[in-house]
Amino acid sequence: MSRRTTAALAGSVTALALLATACGGTDQAASSPEKKTGKVTFWSFLKGSDKVAEAFNRSHPDIEVTFETVPSGQEYYSKLTNAVKAGTVPDVAVVEYPHLPEFAAQGKVEDLSGTLGPLVKDRFPEATRQLVDLGGRTWGVPRDAAPLMMMYRKDFFTRHKIEVPTTWDAYRNMTEQVREADANARGGVLYTDNPGVLEALSWQAGGRWFSTGKDSWQVTVDDAPSKKVAAYWGDLAREDLVRPLSQLDPFWTSVQKGRTVAYVCASWCAGAHQATVPDQKGKWAVAPVPTWDGKPASGMYGGSSFVIPKGSDNSGAAAEFIKWITTDPEGMKAWVSAGTSSMFPADPGLVPVTKDAFATDYYGGQDLYALMAGSYDAIPSGWTWGPAMGATNTAIVDQLPKVADGSVSLPDALSTAERATVTQMRQRGLKVTAP
Repeated sequence: MSRRTTAALAGSVTALALLATACGGTDQAASSPEKKTGKVTFWSFLKGSDKVAEAFNRSHPDIEVTFETVPSGQEYYSKLTNAVKAGTVPDVAVVEYPHLPEFAAQGKVEDLSGTLGPLVKDRFPEATRQLVDLGGRTWGVPRDAAPLMMMYRKDFFTRHKIEVPTTWDAYRNMTEQVREADANARGGVLYTDNPGVLEALSWQAGGRWFSTGKDSWQVTVDDAPSKKVAAYWGDLAREDLVRPLSQLDPFWTSVQKGRTVAYVCASWCAGAHQATVPDQKGKWAVAPVPTWDGKPASGMYGGSSFVIPKGSDNSGAAAEFIKWITTDPEGMKAWVSAGTSSMFPADPGLVPVTKDAFATDYYGGQDLYALMAGSYDAIPSGWTWGPAMGATNTAIVDQLPKVADGSVSLPDALSTAERATVTQMRQRGLKVTAP
């Protein structure tokens, strides 16, 4: 049985609502910013952010956006945190979905319920709204979604008469057939430095790593669906049916050399793949990610939102900028104008914009956006990221090399991550009790 733990804050009405209030959140739902003009500073590490700022400035003469590029990863989130403490924040900043609850809980971002909350409610599906609506308040506006897909070498599968799997049982059979066809090739990857795919597949399987009750956080990183996923992928790695690799160069080298002929990724991977391995044009195709019962189901691997950091000098103009870059067709055109991109808008109404900008010849004319849309629709609602995802992810990544060498099982790695998460929540003043 999965060990479940509950992190409770005494006297709270709901864990997220109290966290927001106690850590500096203010009730902005009742008031709107007074002005929507002036200067806006914009921090982002996302490709195309400079083009977006330029396009906005051309069409909005009353607002001047200054774009500042920032590093990605933990270095960026530390920089943003320090800026909040120092009172030197930008007016608009990118925050990936897994990090948003932590920033909201610690009072580092403004409550957007009264300004952009209605927009979020009107334009985005429930599964995505729940990533930015926390404790009954809106803390960010979604930019993109990242539904799961499976990339595969169509020429390899055709040559060796391998069927594209639709279930995880069939996926395992596929990995066996790939190795039999070519001893150097594998039909999958277990990333040793990134937990994102594992998290997305746990989401797909019905896992719920974090949830809130009347007065508590419940942490179940090693719940039954997630342990099922972990055991499956751990077994594939242990039996040498998928190859443990770093997400960056070793992985792409394996693709280039034909050593990886199938892998699970997300919508954005189609553009990244095309840009990284351009000489394999016409050899790759994309399929829905396999599921446990053959019925459509997905999860999200990646995706970003935009926030107004606490202490912004011009939140009114910042809100106008965020609205344009997330829900306006011209804003979406600007995002994909910087080069090869298979970005999938979180706002379904903007899919035609990005679809028209994506060349399909690399994938033999395949309609990838129709596949992405089906995967996006199949993402179950109910997934919540936790208030200490940095600790959760670090604990998993620390264990992944040990999973690769066989000294730790992947389900045990999830249990280790749960313990580390609860410890971190305790250190932040949360009371941790057993159910």
